[in-house]
Amino acid sequence: MSSKKWMLTALIAAITVPALAVADNFTVDPEHTYPSLEFSHMGLSVWRGKFNKTTGKITLDRAAKTGSAEIQVDAASIDFGHDKMNAHALTADWLNVGKFPTMTYKGDIKFKGDVPASVDGQLTLRGITKPVKLTINSFMCMPHPLFKKLVCGADAEGDLNRADFGMTLYSEGEAGKIHLRIQVEALKD
Repeated sequence: MSSKKWMLTALIAAITVPALAVADNFTVDPEHTYPSLEFSHMGLSVWRGKFNKTTGKITLDRAAKTGSAEIQVDAASIDFGHDKMNAHALTADWLNVGKFPTMTYKGDIKFKGDVPASVDGQLTLRGITKPVKLTINSFMCMPHPLFKKLVCGADAEGDLNRADFGMTLYSEGEAGKIHLRIQVEALKD
């Protein structure tokens, strides 16, 4: 085959073979990411707390409409805005941070159209791993005005039962249900 024919064949092949999509990798911004939880306190009120130390990685391939998330949370960073509740949350009855200092959430991002809509994942809490699905309520990417690179943010939420993770004290009925929310921002690597 002549070199001209070979180059023409290579050019046609390059045009007709779809380009491989390239995923973007992001690092979770710990200054703008705060997983939080809320649960009933004896049916009288709703306790709310947040975790102040979070790290993680997110991968998005918007062309292929796939992605993944891996979030690590420092369990000792729980903050209910109430010193006694904070102290109790660290004990073996609750988060047992002496034995399990980190919680992890790993999941696959699912798209609806061109936008991430949910995460099918696994939460590891107190050494127990269970499925937890998160619904993504909002998602947006933009050039970060200070860092001059792409930043994406989302608000996601889901539910779990704390007894499933070994927190059985006072977990009957509504008291055992925890509503989890994650506000997350991540900068492209």
